[in-house]
Amino acid sequence: MRRALFPGSFDPITLGHYDIIKRGVHLFDEVIVAIGVNSDKKYMFSLEERKQFLKESFKDEPKVKIMDYKGLTIDFCKKIDAQFILRGLRNPADFEFEKAIAHTNRKLSKIETVFLLTAAKTSFISSSIVREVIKNNGDYTVLVPDSVRIK
Repeated sequence: MRRALFPGSFDPITLGHYDIIKRGVHLFDEVIVAIGVNSDKKYMFSLEERKQFLKESFKDEPKVKIMDYKGLTIDFCKKIDAQFILRGLRNPADFEFEKAIAHTNRKLSKIETVFLLTAAKTSFISSSIVREVIKNNGDYTVLVPDSVRIK
C-alpha cells in the first residue's frame, strides 16, 4: 500500500490544504492527514476542533484518515508505515524551507517527500492569513472548506 502522510498544524485547514489532499488521494492508496502537536505553539483552534474540521471536510473520502502525533514526523511515518510525506508548495520561500526539511528527513530515514504545487487560485492562502482575517472579523469563509465555521 502506498501511504502518504500530510503533516501540518491545520490551524485551521485552508482551501490550499484541501486541494493538496484531494489531489494526493489520486497518487496514493491512503493519505494520512496528521496534525502535529507542538506544546510550545499557541493555536487558535483546539486539537479537537481541528480534527473535526478535517473529518468533516473528508467524510466522503475513504482514502483520507485523520490522526494527530507528537515528535518527529519521520518517527510517526515509521509508526504508521507511511513511505511518503506529502507537502504543498505555494512559492519559492516554501520550496527552500521544505527542501531543507525533506533533505533532513531523507538523511534520517528512507522516507521520500513528494511535493505538489498549489493551485493558482489557492496559492496565496495560509493558515496565518486565515487566522488574521478571523481575528479582524473578515469573511474567512472564502479561504477555508465549508467545515470550518466559528460558532
